[in-house]
Amino acid sequence: MSSRAWFALVAAIGVLAGCATPSPIERAVPVVVAPAPVPPRELVEPKVVPGALPAGGVTPAATTTVPGPVSEPAVTPAPTEPTEEQQLGSLLADLQRYGAMNADEIRREQNAVTQLLSRQHTDFNRVRLAVLYTLSKATQDDQRAMQLLDSVVKNNSGSLAAKQLAAVVQVQVAERMRAVRDEQQKADAAIKKLEALRNMERDLLRDRIRSGGGAGGGSSGGGGG
Repeated sequence: MSSRAWFALVAAIGVLAGCATPSPIERAVPVVVAPAPVPPRELVEPKVVPGALPAGGVTPAATTTVPGPVSEPAVTPAPTEPTEEQQLGSLLADLQRYGAMNADEIRREQNAVTQLLSRQHTDFNRVRLAVLYTLSKATQDDQRAMQLLDSVVKNNSGSLAAKQLAAVVQVQVAERMRAVRDEQQKADAAIKKLEALRNMERDLLRDRIRSGGGAGGGSSGGGGG
């Protein structure tokens, strides 16, 4: 390369270097470049596969779940026992209803109350069954009724109202049984009198036959002589 070409090359490099170097004024004013806005990143919860460990083999800490308010279950109130007044009112209503029943209905009601008494041994149920026995108008049923009523009256731990009602019914049943017994005795006495009259009549008839036969025989013997 000749000296002239060399100088031309050095001059061109200097011109380029002068254009690239900023002036003092340009150096005094700083250029602030605003950063580009970064869009918000959505948080994605990692899916946990049962039995699998996350990256690094470290088990993540268990999250604590705060339980919400627990609603208490509704409590069903226990059935209350009927009061003595309620049981007495129910018994009196049943006794009034029994009076309008026929024989078949009384028999069905006896079976129902007997089953009820086997489940609920109460004095009120004993009085119910005793009254139903008296309505059948049988001697053996009256005796069953008297046994039930007597057990109610002698029950020291029973209901006072049931005792009083049982005592009243017991007196009525006893009077009826006495009246029936008296009637039966009168009927038996009348039958005995009737049998005595029939026996007397048969004896008189027998005597007449005998006396009439003997007289006829004597008259016939006298006429032959």
